Amino acid sequence: MNNSLYDLYNNKICQELFNELEYSNIHQIPKLVKITINRGIGEAAQNSKALDASIKEFMLITGQKPIITRAKKSIAGFKIRDKAPIGLTVTLRKSKMYDFLNKLINLSLPRIRDFRGISSKQFDGRGNYNLGLQEQIIFPEINYDQVDKIRGMNICITTTAKNDKEGFALLKKFGMPFNNN
Repeated sequence: MNNSLYDLYNNKICQELFNELEYSNIHQIPKLVKITINRGIGEAAQNSKALDASIKEFMLITGQKPIITRAKKSIAGFKIRDKAPIGLTVTLRKSKMYDFLNKLINLSLPRIRDFRGISSKQFDGRGNYNLGLQEQIIFPEINYDQVDKIRGMNICITTTAKNDKEGFALLKKFGMPFNNN
C-alpha cells in the first residue's frame, strides 16, 4: 500500500497515540477499520435517473461501485413499494479508505461554504465518527454543471477505539478539522 495517510499512521501517529494515551500494548492503539458512505434517495422509486446520477457520483467520489439498498416493505404514504431502490451505500477499506479520508480532510471539507471545522460531538460512544454532508459538490470530482440536484450523504468512520476520547485523538492526529466547541 502506497498511501501518505497510511504511512503517517504507521510511522508517526501510532507512536504518538501509544505515548499520549499510555497504552501497555501496541495492539491497544486505535486504528481505522472502514469508512461507509450512505445516501437515501426516496425519489428513486419514481425517478430512476436520480438513482443513476447518484451511482455515477458515488463511483466518481469513491472509486468503487455502490450497493443499491432496497425497501424492506411497502409504505403507501411514501409511495414506496417492496424492494424498490431507496438508497446507496459504499464501504471503503484499506488503501481506498485512506485515499478517501485524505481527500475528505484536505480537499473536500475546506470547500464547504463558511467552514469553521466539524463538530466533535458526532461520536457514537464507541469511538466511531458520523459526519453528514449537505451537498456532493464539495468533492473535486463532481462537475457542478452536471449535477441535477444537490443531495447530501452520511459518512461513518469506523475505528477500533474503545471510547470517544480515543476515537477523537486518532482522527485529530489524521488532521480532521474539528472546531473548538
